[in-house]
Amino acid sequence: MKNVQILSHTGEPIRQMSAYEGGGQGFGGQLASWTPELTTEDAALLPNLDLSNARSDDLVRNNAYAAGGLRLHLDNIVGHIFKLNWQPMWRRLGWTEDEFMAVKTDVESAWLEYAEDERCYIDAEQKRTFTMLIRAGISQHFSYGDVMCAAEWIPRRNSDYATAIKMVSPKRVRNPGNVTSYDARIRGGIKHGKHGNAVGFYVADSNMNLPLSMVGHNLRYIPKETWWGRRKFIHIFDARDDGQSRGSNTLMSIMSQMHMHDKLQQTKLQNAIVNAMYAATIESELDSQSAFQFITGGEDTQKNLWNWLGAVNKYHKGANIRMNGAKVSHLMPGEKLSLQKPGNADNGYAQLENSFLQYMAVGTGVSVEQYTHNFQNSNYSGARAGLNESWRYFMGDRKIIASRQATAIFSLWLEEAIAKGVIKLPKGTNFWEARSALCRSDWIGSGRLSIDGIKEVKESILLIESGLSTYQKELAKMGEDYIEVFEQQMREMKLREDKGLPKPSWVQAEELAPEQPDEPANNNGKKNEPNSESV
Repeated sequence: MKNVQILSHTGEPIRQMSAYEGGGQGFGGQLASWTPELTTEDAALLPNLDLSNARSDDLVRNNAYAAGGLRLHLDNIVGHIFKLNWQPMWRRLGWTEDEFMAVKTDVESAWLEYAEDERCYIDAEQKRTFTMLIRAGISQHFSYGDVMCAAEWIPRRNSDYATAIKMVSPKRVRNPGNVTSYDARIRGGIKHGKHGNAVGFYVADSNMNLPLSMVGHNLRYIPKETWWGRRKFIHIFDARDDGQSRGSNTLMSIMSQMHMHDKLQQTKLQNAIVNAMYAATIESELDSQSAFQFITGGEDTQKNLWNWLGAVNKYHKGANIRMNGAKVSHLMPGEKLSLQKPGNADNGYAQLENSFLQYMAVGTGVSVEQYTHNFQNSNYSGARAGLNESWRYFMGDRKIIASRQATAIFSLWLEEAIAKGVIKLPKGTNFWEARSALCRSDWIGSGRLSIDGIKEVKESILLIESGLSTYQKELAKMGEDYIEVFEQQMREMKLREDKGLPKPSWVQAEELAPEQPDEPANNNGKKNEPNSESV
């Protein structure tokens, strides 16, 4: 028997081809026509930046899944309030722990007073509180790939601080009219230094009566920093390549699928509506040939046709027979009633739509159950695994995007608060010399979703008791500040003692709400399999 070898389309044995087939022509030459150009991120993104962002805008406005994906990002990354957990490097600064805790209380209380003031002095437009500014930043990052805002100095009579933030739409940051997209120093509306660092931004006037493509000649240049190092413009994005100027929106890789999914749904809905409009047809004894002779005949023949149709119509109007409220068909002699079969059969539509939804869920970084708000077919383990993966993604964006924007805004306020004497630092501490150590902060947003509260509370207790976690970390997962919780617990326990009430006990709570078994028992007394669990 001869030795048989599989050959490529070039005639060479497959095993003698390159070790990395991804760089070759692939099995049977399937990859031969796949020859994308090797370019920088800016070269690939900037020429199509306006169009891709416009499409992202359109999807968020008109596509429910895109709007829902944005809402998931806002609610999971930020939530209803973005709390400061100030964590300066107090040992590095030479503070004692008592000094740190005293200043921490002052800083966090003064910050909260200004940041969440209902008069919204922290916003240059006086429309948003601090939390709303961070939500606006996440919305920008989702739709455009960038978070942009300018630091303004606006003294107000009723405010102790002049620091204010002006959100800047990334759509307005663009090159001057005489600068090409491939300029070495000015790219994507950003002026760069010799090391690729941003030194200034070109912002178009917000003339809502003109398209942004027509205002490129009317720009305002904003330097990134003042001469003494105070930020004037904040730009945050997830840089994937060296020299990258702008970020790409979250929907970039799934735009085509979202757009086609909309068309698919509309076509399916239109088809169902048309089919539902016709319940039945009445077939006449008049054959096609005779009907054609009627139609194409002379005036007398056509007159006979209209007379006949009028008689049929009159007959059907008079044949109104009902039995127990239901109408009974009474046809003319020779006529036959043909009921229409429903035309809304699935025909594989559900599987195709699920494939679309899974693809779009992956593109937005969330589980398909969370993306579609459908947990009917998920058990506890599957649902929690999906939510944990989504939570990891959200925590990444909270740390990289939301927290960076929040810390940048907080550092501007802290500089002013210290300069005005509202915040007094321990002796020997200079803000401008220790800016990084002083502005270090953690931010607490919304808590992780709970599927089985009892299980997850017990998990937190075991982690704390075993020394693998702390109250600070576990309460942060729930969206709470551990110091606030402890202080409130002390107030409540003191009040209970004053009222003669016993101290609270988790044992008593367990007796009142015992943990239920994971799976119900079947008729044979055996537990169902794990795949029978439901949320």
